[in-house]
Amino acid sequence: MKNNIKNNIKVLRKEHKLSQEELAMAVKTTRQTITSIEVGKYAASLPLAYKIAKYFGKTIEEVFDFSEMEDI
Repeated sequence: MKNNIKNNIKVLRKEHKLSQEELAMAVKTTRQTITSIEVGKYAASLPLAYKIAKYFGKTIEEVFDFSEMEDI
């Protein structure tokens, strides 16, 4: 099931010349998790989203696009 949260992780990885494995190791998760987040199969937990954003020197909102998320 796809989530409604888009992200810029793949673009940021390419800009920094990082593989999914390298990013995964840096934020202490698996390559499979990074893959699933990039393609929208999995929504990152808040702590993981924070780690990813911090790694790239960005805010969570700069990495993840919540505009299509359903209102609560």
